[in-house]
Amino acid sequence: MSSDTKIDPAKLARVLATDCGSTTTKAVLFELTPEGWRQTFRGEAPTTVERPVADVTIGATNAFLEVQELSGRTLLYADAEQEAEGSPLRPRDGDVGVDLYVSTSSAGGGLQMIVAGVVGDMTTASAERAALGAGAIVMDAISIDDGREQYERVQKIRHLRPDIVLIAGGTEGGTLDHPLELAETILQADPRPRFGETLRLPVIYAANSAAREQARGILEGRFEFVAEENIRPSLEEENLAPARDAIHELFLHHVMSHAPGYKKLLGWSPVPIIPTPAAVGEMVQRAAERWDIQILAVDIGGATTDVFSVFRASDEARTAVFNRTVSANLGMSYSVANVLLEAGEEKIRRWLPFECAVNEIRDRLRNKMIRPTSIPYTQEDLLLEQAVCREALRLAFEHHKRLAVGLAGAQRQRTIGDLFVQAKPESLVDMLGLGLIIGSGGVLSHAPDRRSSAFMLLDAYEPEGVTRLAVDSIFMMPHLGVFATVHPEAAAEIFIRDCLVDLGTVIAPVGKSKPNMVLAEVRLADGEVVLIRSGTLTRRELPAGQRMQVSIRPAARHINVGAGPGASFETELVGGEAGILFDGRGRPLQVPSSAAERLATVRGWYDALGLEVR
Repeated sequence: MSSDTKIDPAKLARVLATDCGSTTTKAVLFELTPEGWRQTFRGEAPTTVERPVADVTIGATNAFLEVQELSGRTLLYADAEQEAEGSPLRPRDGDVGVDLYVSTSSAGGGLQMIVAGVVGDMTTASAERAALGAGAIVMDAISIDDGREQYERVQKIRHLRPDIVLIAGGTEGGTLDHPLELAETILQADPRPRFGETLRLPVIYAANSAAREQARGILEGRFEFVAEENIRPSLEEENLAPARDAIHELFLHHVMSHAPGYKKLLGWSPVPIIPTPAAVGEMVQRAAERWDIQILAVDIGGATTDVFSVFRASDEARTAVFNRTVSANLGMSYSVANVLLEAGEEKIRRWLPFECAVNEIRDRLRNKMIRPTSIPYTQEDLLLEQAVCREALRLAFEHHKRLAVGLAGAQRQRTIGDLFVQAKPESLVDMLGLGLIIGSGGVLSHAPDRRSSAFMLLDAYEPEGVTRLAVDSIFMMPHLGVFATVHPEAAAEIFIRDCLVDLGTVIAPVGKSKPNMVLAEVRLADGEVVLIRSGTLTRRELPAGQRMQVSIRPAARHINVGAGPGASFETELVGGEAGILFDGRGRPLQVPSSAAERLATVRGWYDALGLEVR
């Protein structure tokens, strides 16, 4: 994604960015200092898109005011100086004002869409990937083969209030009947838009181009019909970019312009406002490209958990594939009961270093759902919240792996063994090739001890091989994502220096093992040799900002530490708050079933990370 607005990055020295979230509007100031671009001040205020205020600019201005007070600079006009519809921000003149204002938004529930396709795991899945990649929450995915009767599809769509509908299906040269059937379904359901009674609901047609004009004739009289290139022109090809660009354009001009106060906010910035998840995805993709690594990132909130990934389709493929999923029912407060329901009490309890009855776990988590803004009061409350975080991250990741797959239906070279296995799309997620895991969200970014953040990511994702761990310091990635569309170099500089907080690096050998078996030998730059034994978790200090060259040698031919079974290699480790973690606990991670063994094992893990349990 790139901004069409012509802005000279060389003339920028102070930029104000906001993320208008569903509950809080967060403002950050980016400044060019003698040391380079830095994030200098931050302010926040309640978002005011809902009634009784119903004007998002009020919350944004309040966040501006906090940045102004903290920075000691005059950024805003006085009330008497400002025109009624003009921006409250002064143009920069010396130490006064700003050069540019940019923003992202997920206020009012963010961008919400319905997608429709012909085959569920083919064209509908491609349409879903296009919508999710554009920062949308997919309210429902309709397909001809979804097992529902036509009246059920119509009834479901009729009761939803989406911002945009996306129709996919039918390869080029294929049948015309199915895409037209989907168009008829949308017409029969006649869904109403979420904002604006007079707004014509946008419908993006990105299906078989031969049926485009007939689909236009069906839909144009009732909806805002937008034709784009086919998302799935052939079984071997996926073309998501045109549909994603159309979603961004419609989000800006058809959705945001009708949301309370956004028309005014749009006039404050020459740069398009983009959905918050799309901005985070932009930053993740840029980081993966800049460093030539595969990245997994997560944002866990009170109601939803977003997972982003950039993986290569194969070792030979140089083009990386970006995927985003949103688990709209997994979160740390509003949706905590869903985590309890999906994971179960025993899965949550296995992470606790103290004994806690099942009924007590239920009661504590129900109280959290009733009082979603409360924070842990005791250490037990905190550790229970972190146990829930592990399960929410794990469940959301399982969902992500099911969607981040190769193209179903595509022809590929197969071996004789494949003839006896039911063909399924293969997940693109490659944990041994993963270079970096980034965590964000209050429970990760604001943990009292950064080692706890590393511990949660380690247990939830079970990284394999050599993987760097980091957190987004103050959930700055949305701001940087939209800023990167204007000044990518400055955004990258801030991302490295102020956004990412290094937690350290984990080395995790994989392969069958026996108790206390040596899995790998790690020779450090100072000559020390660390033996990674099965069933153990150990730690060595390596402060943030420091790097260390190491040599890693698997102890058996079937053990893989990232370079292939039995292969030795040299690499550089990045330090952090947790230092270097040597994880020989095995994959998948197993926790003893008996209460006494489980408590001893989990407490041993806490001791290994230097985390005190009272």
